Amino acid sequence: MNAFNRVTEADLDYFRALLPGRVFSGEEISTDYDHDEMTEYGHFMPEAVLQALSTEDVSRVLQYCNEHLIPVTPRGAGTGLCGGCVAIHGGVVLSTEKMKKVLEVDTRNMTATVEPGVLLMEFPKALEGTGLFYPPDPGEKTATMGGNAMTNAGGMRAVRYGVTRDYVLGMEVVLADGTVVQLGGKTVKTSSGYSLIDLMIGSEGTLGFLTKLTVKLVPEPKVNLSLLMPFDDLDACIGAVPQVLSCGCDPTAVEFMEREVISCAETYLGKQFPDMSANAYLLVRLDGPSAGALQPAVDTLTDLALSIGAKDVLLADTDERKESIWNARGAFLEAIKGSTSTMDECDVVVPRDVIPAFVNRMVEIGRRAGVRIRSFGHAGDGNLHIYVCRDDLPEAEWKQKVSQVMNELYGAAREMRGEVSGEHGIGHAKKAFLRQSVGDTQMRLMAGIKAAFDPKGILNPGKIVG
Repeated sequence: MNAFNRVTEADLDYFRALLPGRVFSGEEISTDYDHDEMTEYGHFMPEAVLQALSTEDVSRVLQYCNEHLIPVTPRGAGTGLCGGCVAIHGGVVLSTEKMKKVLEVDTRNMTATVEPGVLLMEFPKALEGTGLFYPPDPGEKTATMGGNAMTNAGGMRAVRYGVTRDYVLGMEVVLADGTVVQLGGKTVKTSSGYSLIDLMIGSEGTLGFLTKLTVKLVPEPKVNLSLLMPFDDLDACIGAVPQVLSCGCDPTAVEFMEREVISCAETYLGKQFPDMSANAYLLVRLDGPSAGALQPAVDTLTDLALSIGAKDVLLADTDERKESIWNARGAFLEAIKGSTSTMDECDVVVPRDVIPAFVNRMVEIGRRAGVRIRSFGHAGDGNLHIYVCRDDLPEAEWKQKVSQVMNELYGAAREMRGEVSGEHGIGHAKKAFLRQSVGDTQMRLMAGIKAAFDPKGILNPGKIVG
């Protein structure tokens, strides 16, 4: 790692002249900037926070910082879960929070071009009346579009529609030395040399700074409905997933949840879940052109679920019923967080056929360690969200137990041909697990890519390979 320079008063004077009213240092910096949503991974206060408004702002800041060997941490909304947007080496946090314009909605090419700070929850407003929608659906709706691209965020609709990577057609990116490059565009396919855009997606700001994003849109489904399938047995619940996926019904989402997590959500929201009679649940969403067109799939899934152990199949076909289920599902993370003093998170993804085995291993790991583990996840794509809760454990005992549990969870994922992260990324918190998972050769290749894009190592140092 290069030895970086600290931010001097002369540096601040340059930034203030370049970005009047958008430079903060010392006590002016809000503590919000020293962490992401997982405060368990530490607090790291930057020496300066700069708010960009344009590609030119970003280019000039990066050119200056590259020349003066000042580390730059790109940051969107700060909603990450692996310490990817925190300034662990000090220096500058360069924020896109003010770059929030939807620059174009092109209905003929079915694309949209946005600045990186557009919030995921605000983007659909720009598409109203077009008949088009943007399928990626990460759970944190206050995240930015740029942050989603830089972590290759997934979400509940990934089973049918895919993840963020599948919808990014073009990027404007500023390299570490301030050079602006255009990657991709509005074409829907290419075989034109190395796919640099695919390297950028999921790179967590370690290779370049995203300033514009062009995404693919698809026709919006006219109707959606959900089926809630309660099971008394967790094995039967998870074991049903391969059959649900292969029965020809093309589900949009297949989620699994346990009663304990639902109970946390009920307490957090102050609202009752439609059914609390079972130990585990599958939640299946279907999209289609009309309710009638979806009826055969509803019938098939109902018959299938009842034949393999579901106690019942509850149909949510009104807005009220759908909201009562999906609002609870959307609140799981915050509900679990609110139930414990602190927690650590594991975002592994495993082949779908070993989900039951992994969940059983997880339960055994938690039991042996004597810690409370809560989980839920995207059963349809094998991505499990596992939260190890501290509750009232003393600090020293917590540190020992959580280290043991996380090592065992990631070890089980490797054993079952899984990966470290399905959608939350690596940041600085999961670097060691990434190396264990992919090995020295792949880490060396990644480090070589990093060096080619960012020779001085100023971009988000200490993350992924830094």
